[in-house]
Amino acid sequence: MHLAALHSQSQIQLNQHGNLKHFLTIEGLSKEVLTTILDTAASFFNDQNQLITNNLLEGRTVMNLFFENSTRTRTTFEAAAKRLSANVLNIDIARSSTSKGETLRDTLWNLEAMAADVFVVRHSSSGAAHFIAKDVCPHVAIINAGDGRHAHPTQAMLDMLTIRRETNKKFEAMSIAIIGDIKHSRVARSDIAALQTLGCQDIRIVAPNTLLPYGFNEYGEGVRLFNKMEDGIRDCDVIITLRIQNERIDSPALSSQAEFYKMYGLNPERLALAKPDCIVMHPGPMNRGVEIDSSIADGSQSVILQQVTNGIAVRMAVLALSMQGQLQEKGLLDAIAV
Repeated sequence: MHLAALHSQSQIQLNQHGNLKHFLTIEGLSKEVLTTILDTAASFFNDQNQLITNNLLEGRTVMNLFFENSTRTRTTFEAAAKRLSANVLNIDIARSSTSKGETLRDTLWNLEAMAADVFVVRHSSSGAAHFIAKDVCPHVAIINAGDGRHAHPTQAMLDMLTIRRETNKKFEAMSIAIIGDIKHSRVARSDIAALQTLGCQDIRIVAPNTLLPYGFNEYGEGVRLFNKMEDGIRDCDVIITLRIQNERIDSPALSSQAEFYKMYGLNPERLALAKPDCIVMHPGPMNRGVEIDSSIADGSQSVILQQVTNGIAVRMAVLALSMQGQLQEKGLLDAIAV
């Protein structure tokens, strides 16, 4: 991304003190900001590796605005907000005023007037969260829960937290492979940005050319393309398999599930090419027997369920830090402390 665009992303997301007030995308954020998110998320685990509950957001209201379905992401945001003692409202967008002809802007202004402190937004249009943060509700903390093909920043950060907690290796020293539909994946885009920011020097994209975005070279230094699965995962520390969306099957991009599994499915033979302590990740929901063999998904090297737990911790961190940043912007710093 162009430096001017990165600066713009940073300006929208950070307050005048350089702290998070919205979380819209990984791009434009510094290593220090991402590390603060990871450290804060890690602090929400106790000595028994269990998530804690506290009152950081007591009296605050978090509204989940999901214009696009996602039970897993919405549920983990709800769990995160409740562990911080926030009030949580799940707005049924399909039955909201927008379906009756009211504009998105008017709907959001009305919700903001109901004393909302945080909007968690998922939308099928790329840039929707930015629009809400910049042009509609700049004084409400906006958390992007996925927008079009653009970004899924909390998924990227839960992936980073999982890698940090499960490998105990430095990002700079690891080889990490991301496999599958890169072209349509906001998870892949956000993961790559997070890995680059955290210093990973060997990011391997494993995919057929039909599932690569136009202008692949824009990902820059440290990112390499492999069309052959075996070459891409050899000696890897981490393998991230992406979900193949069913609508891509039987299209010019992807001939069949069986063909994809034959060429790019993660099976025991292929996993054996990675390092012995390689961990396997997946953002979910999984298509077993397409992206990943069940023996791998349920095996000892899989950390897929750990990702879910880490997702709650990361979303707790982002909610708390964004609320703190908004209050700091308004001169109410002492109202909350993380």
